[in-house]
Amino acid sequence: MPAVSMTVNGKAVSGNVEERTLLVQFLREQLRLTGTHVGCDTSQCGACVIHLDGVSAKSCTLLALQCEGANITTIEGVALSDGKLHPMQEAFREHHGLQCGYCTPGMIMAALDIVRRNGNDLDEHTIREQLDGNICRCTGYHNIVKAIAAGAKNMKGAAA
Repeated sequence: MPAVSMTVNGKAVSGNVEERTLLVQFLREQLRLTGTHVGCDTSQCGACVIHLDGVSAKSCTLLALQCEGANITTIEGVALSDGKLHPMQEAFREHHGLQCGYCTPGMIMAALDIVRRNGNDLDEHTIREQLDGNICRCTGYHNIVKAIAAGAKNMKGAAA
């Protein structure tokens, strides 16, 4: 089996994988980073969103071998170095942007990328439009949208 090496949440990691091993499988099964979820197996739900070299990507669409040398951030790598929640994570908690929590890691990772691309002052339309591809079956999105808007504002000037 070929070896793959990458940086995940700031740590160098490597492992032997079958050629068909998806990144989400490598993260969950070999690295035991189970915050990245598999929700649909068809790249439609967004529960598996991670950041690949700083850009959001669905880890169920990437082969682990494609990520050789890449810098990956999962939900486990988002909290601040002092152990406090990232402002976006805190906003999801404060604004009840989760219910069962299954979609939450992917939503937060997608939200961070929305902020990266659009800045800290996000309107509801922008958030809803850019969350297309992330499915929540519980909340109806109202609190998720509020959480993302609040988290984006709270990220302004924060060391996050």
